[in-house]
Amino acid sequence: MGELRPGQTYGLKTRLVRGGLKRSSNGETSEALYLTSGFAYDSAETAEARFKGEDDGFVYSRFGNPTVAMFEERLALIEGAPVARATATGMAAVSTALLCHLRQGDHVIASRAMFGGCRYVIEDVLPRYGITSTLVDGTNLDAWRAAVKPTTKVLFLETPANPTLEIIDLKAVAGIAHKAGARLIVDNVFATPVLQRPMEYGADIVVYSATKHMDGQGRCLGGAILCDKKFLTDHLQPFIRNTGPSLSPFNAWVLLKSLETLDLRVRAMCEHAAAVADALAREKKVKRVIYPGRPDHPQAALARAQMGLGGSLVTFEIDGGKAEAFKFANALNLIDISNNLGDAKSLITHPTTTTHFRLTPEARAELGVTDGMLRLSVGLEDPADIADDLRQALKAL
Repeated sequence: MGELRPGQTYGLKTRLVRGGLKRSSNGETSEALYLTSGFAYDSAETAEARFKGEDDGFVYSRFGNPTVAMFEERLALIEGAPVARATATGMAAVSTALLCHLRQGDHVIASRAMFGGCRYVIEDVLPRYGITSTLVDGTNLDAWRAAVKPTTKVLFLETPANPTLEIIDLKAVAGIAHKAGARLIVDNVFATPVLQRPMEYGADIVVYSATKHMDGQGRCLGGAILCDKKFLTDHLQPFIRNTGPSLSPFNAWVLLKSLETLDLRVRAMCEHAAAVADALAREKKVKRVIYPGRPDHPQAALARAQMGLGGSLVTFEIDGGKAEAFKFANALNLIDISNNLGDAKSLITHPTTTTHFRLTPEARAELGVTDGMLRLSVGLEDPADIADDLRQALKAL
């Protein structure tokens, strides 16, 4: 009762509310929270069958859990992916998606514009296991092609990128990956499956920090990996089972409830972000505004084609470097200073000293991440109030 029927086509909003729903015999309307570490078996034979994979029942919440499974199935349905596996955090999703199948001697190509933690995994963690990498300008397709080696196994990117919001051509990069016999992994956290579903453009694996828009209310951590069944069976499931980057059932339950309003929240945030970006562009003390939904974005046409809406993130730059950026942020009254994003509350961060502080000054300069750059995650407050707060803070400069 209330579950989606196999073989029937449902719209995104319906999948967000009812996807993966499995009711117990009690008939609860809200998804059940199975806050348990283990499971009891009817017999020793049943336990043996489950460990052999001959019985579909649950074994241990590190391997699988009914609440987590509902979240995974719902996310797969809204993404249009064959399967999904949840992880404890977004970075657990990124590192697991890479490490579960890469081996010594393999090569990775990645877009240089990405979250600092992702760069750390690719540049610092992978080399410890004999896995090399090449960073390229993600918007330059010739750079991707030139970086391919016989040992290339993965192409990795995020689009829009953090914090520069550059847009990468998913279909083109997927073609380059597949021609090389490699997989394309896409971090889709900024766009969410509401605005962009990379598998429709040829991506093989999609990763998320569910902490961001999927929760969207700053409550819990979570991550997810979406892939095909063969990758799950051959690589991902054995790795998760034996290394344990598992999502807690409680966090899965919170995320399940949050997915019900994901479409409503993301679309409202995009509408607010577009208005705020235009308001910032009119301010003389703002040097530059970067927003994929504006016609002056370098990849505006590609953003419209891949995303539809411009997203909830706005990046802008002011003169005066770190000192003026700090003065501006400290003068805000409504907007919170935080390195999180995708929240119902508007949040601002200074990438040079937070998300990208580990990068060398040269690496930040190459990305265009300046000391005067600020990344604004636009929330659900009245956009006029957000813009007013930004204007009054600019007066402090």
